[in-house]
Amino acid sequence: MELDKIPSWILALEQEDITFIKNFILKSGSLKDIAKLYDVSYPTVRLRLDKLIQKVEMNDKQKEEPFSAFIKGLAVDARIDIETAKLIIEKYKKEKEAQI
Repeated sequence: MELDKIPSWILALEQEDITFIKNFILKSGSLKDIAKLYDVSYPTVRLRLDKLIQKVEMNDKQKEEPFSAFIKGLAVDARIDIETAKLIIEKYKKEKEAQI
């Protein structure tokens, strides 16, 4: 596949996420089998999958509002807490509106 044909959401993922997706496919989507593979609980795998889904969704939304999607992505990755993300996005939107 040509590089320009690869969806942007795939390119935005970290190697660890891609490996998780590969294992998910190889295990036919069984979260129970993935939990065994990673030696973690089912809820831990479910949480990991939910965060991965959020990353893909955030990438799709980045086209609309790159800065806000970036901040939300940081919150999804637990690099900043959700409340801080909300405050940053709110401040950004207010300043953007003030410029109009």
